[in-house]
This record gives sequence, C-alpha cells and structure tokens, in this order.
Amino acid sequence: MFEVLGQGLLANLAPSMLLLVLIGTLSGMALGAMPGLSATMGVALLVPFTFAMDPTSGLVLLGAFYMGAIYGGSFTAILVNAPGTPSSIATALDGYPLTRQGRSEFAIVGATMGSFVGGIIGVIALIFLAPPLASFSLRFGPQEYFWVAVFGLTIIASLASGSLLKGLIGGLLGLLLATVGIAPVGGDVRFTFGEPMLQGGVPLVPALIGLFTIPEVIRLIALRTRDAHMVDETRQKDRLGGMLKEILSRPVNLIRSGIIGTFVGILPGAGGSVANLVAYNEAKRASKHPETYGKGEIDGVVASESANNGTVGGGFIPTLTLGVPGTPPDAIILGVLLLHGLRPGAELFTTSGPLVYTFIIALAVSAVMMVPVGLVAGRGLQRGVMALPVRYLAPGITVLTIIGAYAIRSSVVDVFIMLALGVAAYLLQRVGIGGASIVLGLVLGTIAETGLVQGLLTSSGAEMPWTTFFTRPISLVLIAMCLVSILWPFIQKRRTKTTTAGGQAAVPASQRPDTGEGD
Repeated sequence: MFEVLGQGLLANLAPSMLLLVLIGTLSGMALGAMPGLSATMGVALLVPFTFAMDPTSGLVLLGAFYMGAIYGGSFTAILVNAPGTPSSIATALDGYPLTRQGRSEFAIVGATMGSFVGGIIGVIALIFLAPPLASFSLRFGPQEYFWVAVFGLTIIASLASGSLLKGLIGGLLGLLLATVGIAPVGGDVRFTFGEPMLQGGVPLVPALIGLFTIPEVIRLIALRTRDAHMVDETRQKDRLGGMLKEILSRPVNLIRSGIIGTFVGILPGAGGSVANLVAYNEAKRASKHPETYGKGEIDGVVASESANNGTVGGGFIPTLTLGVPGTPPDAIILGVLLLHGLRPGAELFTTSGPLVYTFIIALAVSAVMMVPVGLVAGRGLQRGVMALPVRYLAPGITVLTIIGAYAIRSSVVDVFIMLALGVAAYLLQRVGIGGASIVLGLVLGTIAETGLVQGLLTSSGAEMPWTTFFTRPISLVLIAMCLVSILWPFIQKRRTKTTTAGGQAAVPASQRPDTGEGD
C-alpha cells in the first residue's frame, strides 16, 4: 500500500496536477458560496467536462471540486446567514452572530481551519480504515437508521437554548413539512394540494434558503441598516496569527468534529447535512460555556465545518470499497468510475492502486489548498460584503436566493415555497421559534420515516415486529446515545445551579453584596 501511496503523492506534485486541483478547489468554493447551488449539483454539472480527460485527471478534478464546494458554503452562511450548502446549516448558527458582532473575519478563519482539519481526518480514515469501516456500515439496517434520525432530532434540546417547548414546536413543524409529497415507502401521495411539483416533497435547498435567508432580508429592509459592522483593524496587532492561535489552542473540538463527520459520512445517505448538526451538538455538550452557542461561539463554526469536510473522505469509504455511495455527490463520482470501467471493491485498490491513491491524495492536497486560498478569497469577500450598503445588499441577496431556489428543479413553485417559508420563518422568529429546529425536522423526517416503515416491513414475520427496534446491538447503543442527548441539557443545567450555589456558599455572609432586602 505504501508504495502506491507514494506514487499517488508524486503524481500530485506534478505542476499540471496541482493546477487541476487548484482549479477544482476554486471553482468548488465559488459554487458552494452561492445559495442553492449545492455540491451535488456542481459535481453533476462538471461530469461532462471530465469525459475528455483521462480517468485520473477527471476524478481528481471532481474530488477537488467536491471538497471546495463543501467549504465554500460557509462564506454566505457566515456573512449573510445563507448556508451555501445544506452542510453549512450549523455554521450559520454562530457564524452570522459573529458577523453581527463585527468578527466575520474570525469566523471565516475558524471555518477555514475546521474545513482543513476535517478534510485531512477524512482522507486519513479513507487511506487506512476503508475496508473495516465499510464492512461495519453494512451492519446498519432500517432500525439503526431510524435511531440515527431520532438521535439527530434530540439535538433540538440543545439548539433550543431559549425554550425547549419552542424548539420542539419548530422540530414538529419540520417533521410535518417532511411528510409532504409521495411517501418514501408505499408511494402514498400526501399534502400536495393538487400541485404536481409537490409530489417530490418540500425541496431542502429552497426551504433552507427561505428559513435562514429571507428573514434576514426582511429584517434588513425593515431596519434600513445593519447591526453588523467592521472591526477597526488598526487597533489589533497580528490579527491573523492571533486568530489562528486561538482556534488551534482547542484541538479536541477540531479532531472530535472531524471524526464525527467521517463516521457519519460512512453511513450511506446521511452526509454533511446531518454531520454538521451532530458535531455542533457534541461541541456544545462538551463546552464549559454552552450558553454562548448560538450567540457567536467560534467553536460552533469550527465544529460544523470540520465535520462537513470530514464527510468527504468518510463518504468515499463505502463508495470505493463497496460501491455504496456515502453521500449524494459520491453517487455521481461512482458513476464516473463505472463509466471508465472501474468497479469498486478490493480489486480497485489492487489493480488500479495508483489511480485510486492519486485521487485520495488529491483530496488532501485540496484540503491544504483551501487554507491559503480560503483566507485570501474569504477575507476579501468579507470586506466586500461588509462595505456594501444595505440598499444594494438586500436586493442582491434576494436575487441570489431566487436564482438558487429556481435552479434546483427549474421550478417557479420552488421559488414560492422558498418565499412562503421565509415569511413564515420571520413571523416564527418573532415568537422565539428559530429556523434551525425546523430544518432539523425536515432533514431527518424522511430518514426516520423510511427507517421505521422499512424496519417494520422487514421484521413483519416476527410476532411483535416493533421489538426489533430494541433488541439489535447497534440499536441499543444508539438508544443509549439518544437518552444521554435528551437528558444532557438538564444534567448540565443542574450542575451549573449546583456549582453556582456552592460558589455562593463559599463566600462569607459578611462579604456578600447587600441586596437591600430585609430579614
């Protein structure tokens, strides 16, 4: 293995290959930063251009584009609260509050370093752990996927820092939206109101744009100003070095989130839209100050971006070893492999080892390139957006959102869905129900429903089919994780109260501040 790994490394050091990786990374970042144009769409659009290339160059270009697109979604998530890709949902939760505090450059640096570390962790796992991890993913049946979705839904308890009840209401609204269209199992048509375009369900990307971006546009128009501002750089010395030092001083969050993203990427169908939320929740749970999340916590940005780029390498593990795509873009790249006569499996690594390892190393090179390119391009974009007056910014964002919503299926209906959900999200925000919990319900609703129905059907021969959800070993582990995730916010709250009470008790009565109340 190390011999072909060295061959792949040498192949990537060729100037022509480095230029190809740079082009793929840059173009992926540009597309990922445009709301609505997902990494899946970009990879699909790029496929025809690779037919004229040799298999190695075509795969390298697609891989670098994929890596760059996942990272590029963080730019608009941070600067205008518009996640460029579904993988950047959690990035907006703390990235945009940092922008409103005038620290958008800090958020972009955090996203860049998180994407770099997550991408490298995913590639390392792909190189050394592909066969055993791929075989482990085959042990996940419908029951396990149901509990994975339930575990994701328990994140609502962490996202709803203000009110758990309002968070649950948002999650239920998302689950209701997930029931629109043709049922994933059975084919029943539900809640389409006679509109054929709704048979495919509420499209995720237009919904994502509407729930996150439109409320911000309405707020900008209503206030006719913005509360985000630029920090005076002349008062801060060694800004970039200081930001990098602060981010890298907490390596546990970076590594943990990258590992979470890699593991979630291995599970077919989950992808970055799930990984970034799970990693965000785990970062908040492990934090000593969870109350800062959602208000501009850099660790939230780092966790999200490290996880979603970790899914790139993780998703290729089942793709290259089993022929089972881990994420939607992997399915397109798998098709390119098959078109070139390359069949996934153990033979792919033996008969086409130099090609495979050149492709894998190119993913790592792309992750490395994201650092200088992202810091230059991202900080330049940040300065441009911050300097743009609201009278130009609000219409510009609106045009981008309309184009992004329409581009998915070339449907005007999707634009109206996006606008309707955006207005509804703005009104819901006024009563304290955020868009994050709604998106979480929408993303995980279909996964949970499919796992539940398929699990019951596959065990229909048992006397009590529902018991199979509670007897499989992996399901029991996932159930325990769900219980911990649900109870953790309450445990943490109780510990905080105990610590506070103990601190007050340690202060002598004579030194406590006078509250002005009588005995």
